[in-house]
Amino acid sequence: MSNLNVDDANFKSERAVVEEEYRQRVLASPYGRFYESFAPRSYAVHPYRRGVIGNIDQLEAASLEDVRAFHRTYYRPDNALLIVTGDFDPKDVDPWIDKYFAGIPRPDTPIPRVTVAEPPRKQDARYRETGPNVPLPAVAVTWLAPSARSPDAAALKAAAALLGNGESSRLNQALVYRAQIAQKASFGADLRVDTGLLIAYAIAASGKPLDQVAQALRQEIDRLAGKPVAAAELAKVKTQLLTQALLERQTPLGKGMALGDAILIQGDARRVNQELDDLQAVTAADVQRVVRKYLTGAPAVTIEYTQAAAAQGGAAK
Repeated sequence: MSNLNVDDANFKSERAVVEEEYRQRVLASPYGRFYESFAPRSYAVHPYRRGVIGNIDQLEAASLEDVRAFHRTYYRPDNALLIVTGDFDPKDVDPWIDKYFAGIPRPDTPIPRVTVAEPPRKQDARYRETGPNVPLPAVAVTWLAPSARSPDAAALKAAAALLGNGESSRLNQALVYRAQIAQKASFGADLRVDTGLLIAYAIAASGKPLDQVAQALRQEIDRLAGKPVAAAELAKVKTQLLTQALLERQTPLGKGMALGDAILIQGDARRVNQELDDLQAVTAADVQRVVRKYLTGAPAVTIEYTQAAAAQGGAAK
């Protein structure tokens, strides 16, 4: 934070590392472009639509001065969160902070903040994406989600787990095992500080049309909205989510990460414990309510992903 040591040589070296990460994670993976398309196709204006590490062209366009300017703008004490966890005497913390951080100057310039708000969707949209090495076509359907600070967040997490958490999830059982129209089917709730995403996606089984797969995804979501969840099924996914959260918090790093998420994403350190209470309080009626509000009753973006040679046209909307 206080001493940026970057020159032209190490800048180019590190940029090459990030470019290789992009090539491996996105370009080399058969479905890398598919997953990477979710945000840019789902957000209309919010910066969330941009990938975290950018792409090859954007990385190549970055300069050494861009890096230095970014560091000057954002790497500063009043834009940082310090969390100390582990086996230590609390009286030692303040001297440590004074020793390692007190000498770092605080700039007088304001910190730029994102003020763009993602507008509500007014209609459905459909896009076609392609890749050079796609074994089987895939399809995703996305909806806008509320902030992670929303009182509906816990119910949405439970709904997402019912639909897409593991082998016994509703989408996996319905599309992969019973109908056998998909090789993989899942659902995720990506809740953030601002507008998030709800994402249902599937990789089609050989010879199965994407329209049929997309329709099956929607049918399972409609079924969740239309019929109350059995008490045992809801209890199972709530136990899964709670167990995962508690396992992550068994280490000092896990505790620190949980606190950081509560402070930065949910705006209150006390949410680190309250979110677990909220999850335990979710009812079958809560699940149905949020599914109807954010999924079955809201416009969606559909993304079809196919082999590049078989693509017809560019983006359809």
